Amino acid sequence: MADHQISSEEFEKFREFFYRKTGIQFDASKRYFVDKRLIERIEATKSDSFRSYFTLLRFQASGEELQLLTNLMTVNETYFFREEYQFQCLVESILPEMVANKSDKKPIRIWIIPSSSGEEAYSIAIYLMEKWPGINDWDVEIISSDIDTQILGRARQGLYSQRAVQALPAPYLKKYFVRQGLEYQICDDLRSAIEFTRVNLAERADTRPYRNFDVVFCRNLLIYFDDLSRKTAAETFFDALNPGGFICLGHSESMSRISSLYRIRKFPTAIVYQKPGESK
Repeated sequence: MADHQISSEEFEKFREFFYRKTGIQFDASKRYFVDKRLIERIEATKSDSFRSYFTLLRFQASGEELQLLTNLMTVNETYFFREEYQFQCLVESILPEMVANKSDKKPIRIWIIPSSSGEEAYSIAIYLMEKWPGINDWDVEIISSDIDTQILGRARQGLYSQRAVQALPAPYLKKYFVRQGLEYQICDDLRSAIEFTRVNLAERADTRPYRNFDVVFCRNLLIYFDDLSRKTAAETFFDALNPGGFICLGHSESMSRISSLYRIRKFPTAIVYQKPGESK
């Protein structure tokens, strides 16, 4: 087997190409991670060099190899009830204010991106079931999206390790999961209640159908973007939200440093961002 090496020039070519396609930018500290996965795919596709693999990546009509590589390059590290204070903010502050202003009785729509393997979407569903009295009066639609098709398959399967569920209160684990050997599978009712979809935030054609959301959760994704991609993402979410809709970011992220489109809302348990205008 050939001993493939990625030169600095090739790394730069790939980095620029991948950024244009996905909005994700790798800095020099990720060089080992990127090289390792590129070499894996060069060998798996039986390409004789980076150059021939890169040609495949750019010009394959189906885009299958680019999707496969994207699946390998995206990081999917999460667990149930991660940054729970924002779920608390959702049920104690955001939703009560929203339903007070929402006269049309249309379903409340929540968009989660990136989905990863589904922990966040299922956590929100569990939190609403357990903590929000309004769940008895309102329909809620939860759509969870990711660029990684492989991870979406795992989200739909809903099978998790002990580590992924360790922050869940024991009664919730018993109520919403079925033990499968050493793992836990989310119950069928919740699996069927959430729609998992593939979306590339950097592709306008992908995001255009996503409209009329009341709340967006986009946590710990924008830290992987550069300033231009963050601004584009902020505009995408602005278009996706109803007037008065909210966006929740990760604890180290701030919309005020990205875009002036939103106003800051400080609630008792979290700071979130709101699209100006009255809720529908």
